[in-house]
Amino acid sequence: MSDRKCPVCGGRRLRPEVLAVTVGEMNIMDVCDLSIKDSYQFFQDLELTERQLFIGKEILKEIKARLKFLVDVGLDYITMSRSSGTLSGGEAQRVKLATELSKRSTGNTIYILDEPTTGLHRKDIDVLLVALNRLISKGHTVIIIEHNPAIILAADHVIDLGPEGGKDGGQIVCTGTPEQIAKCEESYTGKYIAQIINRHERQESI
Repeated sequence: MSDRKCPVCGGRRLRPEVLAVTVGEMNIMDVCDLSIKDSYQFFQDLELTERQLFIGKEILKEIKARLKFLVDVGLDYITMSRSSGTLSGGEAQRVKLATELSKRSTGNTIYILDEPTTGLHRKDIDVLLVALNRLISKGHTVIIIEHNPAIILAADHVIDLGPEGGKDGGQIVCTGTPEQIAKCEESYTGKYIAQIINRHERQESI
């Protein structure tokens, strides 16, 4: 079995008459091929006639809101035309997180995330933390399996498992705030976190 592009649509999966419809000189696939960041900006800058705005006002509002949720969880670099099967585990989790952020809050949901920072730059991790704190501020509980120090330091409570990996791990080494973990001599995580905390304290004292 092999993949072959349709000679009519060029793999865009839409009929010619659909692709012929444009808004702001772009058709639906042109917009989907933009990054989430550029797509959001496109809709922000889109100039419509009074009649077009009357027809599409609510739709446009919904599109911009959903794109903003994706930006807020650090997915502004992906495109909407990207296949879901090509997303990393962390990216797929953040898509689900964006979906949850768009829902009406009930304030009683537990979210469990497995290494959502995979592949993220530190700047994007900060963006993700803002989104997670939005969920927490609404009364939800967020449980994260993570090795990233930025996430660990931002946690209210840490459960450190170890002391080693694989068959030599799986035991609770220590629990508590990041500062309490940093004081645990048996914890490898604690020793690493302690170095970061000490480094920050030295920088602040300068």
